Amino acid sequence: MKRGLYLSIAVALLCATVGAQQTPPAGQGRGGGQPAPTGPHIYIRAGLKSHGPGQHDYPQFLADWSKVLTERNAVVDGSLHFPKAQELEGVDVMVMYKGDAGGMTPEEKATLEAFLKRGGGLVSLHDTLCGPDPAYYSTIVGGAKKHGEVNYTLEADIPYTVADKSNPIMEGVPDFSIKDEAFFLMTWAQAPKIHVLANATIADTPSAKGHVGELVPQLWTYENTLAGGTQPYRAFVWMQGHNYSNFADPKIQPMLLKGIAWAAKKPYDALMTVRAARGRSSGH
Repeated sequence: MKRGLYLSIAVALLCATVGAQQTPPAGQGRGGGQPAPTGPHIYIRAGLKSHGPGQHDYPQFLADWSKVLTERNAVVDGSLHFPKAQELEGVDVMVMYKGDAGGMTPEEKATLEAFLKRGGGLVSLHDTLCGPDPAYYSTIVGGAKKHGEVNYTLEADIPYTVADKSNPIMEGVPDFSIKDEAFFLMTWAQAPKIHVLANATIADTPSAKGHVGELVPQLWTYENTLAGGTQPYRAFVWMQGHNYSNFADPKIQPMLLKGIAWAAKKPYDALMTVRAARGRSSGH
């Protein structure tokens, strides 16, 4: 019954979101009067909700962030399924918020690799980086964790230490803490390696015994060129997102927006300005 309820809610959200995100004809804005968006083309790959209230709310992210990104001049599509190749045509970056996304069918894996080989970008949020084969998936997003392994703190304080204060994604970001979930026992890509933006010390929780106090990257960028690729692709990873409210944190959201723009190979500030509402006068 619960899964059926989640599915009904998810489908309703999906229909409302995708219906609102249809790309208008060339030269015509959405709503018939607003200029067509000129920002990055983003595909949100979400999934069915997997946890209790306020946690792992993948369908709500699809709905909320379709609006957040569209308001910032992006073209946004998305779904609760792994996209077909034709759905990724023209897409600059795929933003993924879906549990255990490292588990893919051979067809899905081939579609993802083709997207990356042409330089399409990835954004991985929370347990998106979990799957059955972390050795492989770490070469895709820079770091991955094994599904079914106890490699998480559960809800705890995440004290960020900014590792690269000069990076535009972290511009003006102080060391700070949020309440969320951190991962350890990671498998890391070695050639190339990740570029760490922020680390966190693993909290003392029952599930973290033996790893308390370890300093583990929680926010990073990664650039790679797959064999046969025509150009490098970019991946931006934020390990948190267990508590859905953190997506709206004023310290977190700008980092995510700049990380998405960077992964799309656009200017860092490409998603930082909200468009004026249609018909709004600049004098009022």
